[in-house]
Amino acid sequence: MKTIDVHTHGIGGFDTTAVSEYDILRIAEIHGSHGVSEIVPTVFPSTISLMRENMQTIKDAMALQKPGGTEAMIAGIHLEGPFLNPARCGALNADSFIVPDEYGLKLLLEGFEDVVRIMTVSPELDGAPDIIKTISGMGVIVSMGHSDATYSEAEEGFNSGARAITHIFNAMRGIHHREPGIAGFGLMNKDIYIEVIADSFHLDLKLIDLIFSVKDPERIILISDSVKNTKTEAVSDGIMNGEGRLMGGSLTVTESAERLIKAGINKEVVMKSISENPARYLNSG
Repeated sequence: MKTIDVHTHGIGGFDTTAVSEYDILRIAEIHGSHGVSEIVPTVFPSTISLMRENMQTIKDAMALQKPGGTEAMIAGIHLEGPFLNPARCGALNADSFIVPDEYGLKLLLEGFEDVVRIMTVSPELDGAPDIIKTISGMGVIVSMGHSDATYSEAEEGFNSGARAITHIFNAMRGIHHREPGIAGFGLMNKDIYIEVIADSFHLDLKLIDLIFSVKDPERIILISDSVKNTKTEAVSDGIMNGEGRLMGGSLTVTESAERLIKAGINKEVVMKSISENPARYLNSG
């Protein structure tokens, strides 16, 4: 069975800010050692020039890969930003976020249209619906995240072409009894995919149980959201930045799946969330 992680920044001392394609291949190798078949390396928001450098390094690593090895194959690039809401930056650098416009998008993507598979965008920003339409029209999947969107703003993003929610509940407006917000939209809309960080820290296990109870099981995607400091085995402490914010997942997707199965969540559904579901998702662009 092919297992896929569509959102990983790095692992085991390496991340997508690497200056060498061999560091990117090391990320793929470590994920592969945990039984992950494919990864979509995720680029942090930064200046457009630096993001392009990171993308080039990943593209160079992709060119070096050969099928049949033990490392996870690199299936493309996920850009987490830079069209994000500073009010919901999480552990990301809010100073790097910019207002979405066609000029910035062209500067960012030119020459990388063939390798960028996913972009995370905040749908409530001025100009975001039009940018979502443009990105989707290029065959790139738009995932909505780092967002303070209301339910209706998230719905507008979906109607504009967005197909997923980035790490649901984390770095976004939550559910309020008078405003379901983007998180509520992710649970209630039957067609949208949702990323779920299922380590021991980002979401309470009871909330994960709720997600698997109410969401269409074919639209749930487990992700690692792993970072440079993520170790190569399960850890007992969450990964924090200097401000005490969670800054990355602590488990690979295969480890997260094992944890959920042990907790009593249906094994077949969990395994689909790291295999069939992300594979279908990547083909939806």
